[in-house]
Amino acid sequence: MTREGVRSTVIAAVSTAVVLGLVVWAVTSSPNWPRVQRQFFSGEHLRETFPDVLSGFWVNVQLFFWSMLLIPVVALVIAALRSLRGPVFFPLRALSIVYIDVLRGMPLILLILLLGFGVPALDLPGLPRDPKIWGLIALTLSYSAYTAEIYRAGIDAVPESQRASARAVGLNQLQALRFAILPQAIRNVVPALMNTVVSLQKDVALVAILGVREAVREAQIASSRSFNYTAYIGATLLFVAFSVPMVRLVDWYTKRDRARRTNIAV
Repeated sequence: MTREGVRSTVIAAVSTAVVLGLVVWAVTSSPNWPRVQRQFFSGEHLRETFPDVLSGFWVNVQLFFWSMLLIPVVALVIAALRSLRGPVFFPLRALSIVYIDVLRGMPLILLILLLGFGVPALDLPGLPRDPKIWGLIALTLSYSAYTAEIYRAGIDAVPESQRASARAVGLNQLQALRFAILPQAIRNVVPALMNTVVSLQKDVALVAILGVREAVREAQIASSRSFNYTAYIGATLLFVAFSVPMVRLVDWYTKRDRARRTNIAV
């Protein structure tokens, strides 16, 4: 590292330490800090509640994992249907547009409530009653609508000549999408998709409104027993510890992808 780089690093570190020190001093010197500390940052309550919160967080991880498997598949199908051309495919395009518009316009929390409480109330034979399943379905439906638009942006970014070349060698529309358009489109939108992953990891906590005993729900139960909110801090730390590495991975991949594109352009 050059001398100028070392100097910049030192200045950044010192300024950051000063700002954090001022923030900590301002908070801890406030008149109500002792009461807030007991209510939100109690080490005793954290030790008591953390095992249950950690157990609930494993439910969050499972829901996140299954959502990550389902959402790209559903979204890719919807985006492919919307990208089909010709009057014969109009019904499929219309259905995909309605799907995207409705689910993007509906708040995720309302979708979770409608599916988690409304569908099981119908008492139809063969339908599951597990709230975790309906929470997973709601997450998949909502995020697949957003992800489908990301895919569609990638599809539209592929030069028209690629589609024409695929048709010229005898491929039909579906084959052209599968072998020529989608591979390029997916590669172009990976950074945007990874940002969606970070958002999904946090929104998984919304299934708590169905009574699923995940991390936030366990923290709520613990807080209702003791009237102490430290359990929420424990849940927050788990979500942050899980999401920060993903954020750093997204930043790294975005820079790598930008550098690759720059090299190709040069």
